[in-house]
Amino acid sequence: MNFVEELKWRGMIHNMMPGTEEQLEKELTSAYVGIDPTADSLHIGHLVGVMMLKHFQNAGHQPIVLVGGATGMIGDPSGKSQERNLLDETALRHNQESLKKQLSKLLDFDTDAKNKALMVNNYDWMKEFSFLDFIRDIGKHITVNYMMSKDSVKKRLSADSKSGMSFTEFTYQLVQGTDFLHLYREYGCRLQMGGSDQWGNIVTGTELIRRKERGEAFALTCPLITKADGGKFGKTESGNIWLDPERTSPYSFYQFWLNTSDEDAEKYIKIFTFLSKSEIETLIEKHREAPHMRELQKTLAKEVTVMVHSEEEYNAAVEASQILFGKATSEALAKIDERTFLAVFEGVPTFDINKTDIEKGINVVDLLTDHAAVFPSKGELKKLLKVGGVSLNKEKIESYEMLIDNSHLINNKYLLVQKGKKNYFLLTVK
Repeated sequence: MNFVEELKWRGMIHNMMPGTEEQLEKELTSAYVGIDPTADSLHIGHLVGVMMLKHFQNAGHQPIVLVGGATGMIGDPSGKSQERNLLDETALRHNQESLKKQLSKLLDFDTDAKNKALMVNNYDWMKEFSFLDFIRDIGKHITVNYMMSKDSVKKRLSADSKSGMSFTEFTYQLVQGTDFLHLYREYGCRLQMGGSDQWGNIVTGTELIRRKERGEAFALTCPLITKADGGKFGKTESGNIWLDPERTSPYSFYQFWLNTSDEDAEKYIKIFTFLSKSEIETLIEKHREAPHMRELQKTLAKEVTVMVHSEEEYNAAVEASQILFGKATSEALAKIDERTFLAVFEGVPTFDINKTDIEKGINVVDLLTDHAAVFPSKGELKKLLKVGGVSLNKEKIESYEMLIDNSHLINNKYLLVQKGKKNYFLLTVK
């Protein structure tokens, strides 16, 4: 597989230094991508860089993940309006281990092959680096004029920027350049990859290698992922879409990809899956013929959910998705775990029910009027009950005399009431 050609047709190359492709064709090459360790989970914004590394490994080259323990303590001015918070070493190490666990599902760290993936942390070589060493060994090789010419610096120093730029952030490109220099020396790393906003920082590293080692190193960036409607990719009302199932449930993760627009799905399926060019072209063609079937979104959601989570979690997410469309049974409802259950019904009106009342047993009419105001009156409830318009846990309520007790609880805690076809209410027993 030709790595550069693979990335080109997938729309994953924004800029590339001359000679990069020739270097990759010549020999097994190491390349790295930096990841910010300020959280103990990756989010889908990180996935683009990880996919680049995976394609790189599939092409026979060696991927290196650099956890930015040191740079994470500084803050990168690229595209940011504020500096980051500092991390202590304990939090840093915890985050590093958590990230490696997630990355191990996507990159091969355990193979005996020469191109096995590596993970390094720049804090390990930066923590003993004194300020005097830094300005002597690194600072004198890169001029202020060179650093000021970078777009990321210009934007922060412009008249429009109210926050200005600290010296700490100004030195970021030198610290990142030091990383590249270190990896070049220790692992023969010749290529750094990242988002297009990182171009200036990456090129500083290649310049440092040229000036200090008389060596040749390369840069390759991918476009920043955007949404067709102008919104920020990977962000929802509830925040980031995380890879950690405790932060973003597999159901919510699956739904994010399923709900992408047609235009975005055509772009994302190239970037976030390993489907071949012919498979993707066939899918896009079928989708354009029958967009209402949403085959493109369904395939995208399946591929990414299985890759990040598992086939089992994907199947559970699909089954949970059926609940809202009236195709699920009470048995299916009882099978899904609490996390997924709450994710499915996030945002529906909720009522708290007293645990002792449920233990005694409550008449369904009293429950849905006096204890939980699902209906404004008993008369309205009885009227809808008569025509089979009220369901409890996906089963129609047949009688006014029905008694609700602990045996009806989902996950020993919840009752799901459906009023008509689309109105759901969640009763939580406390």
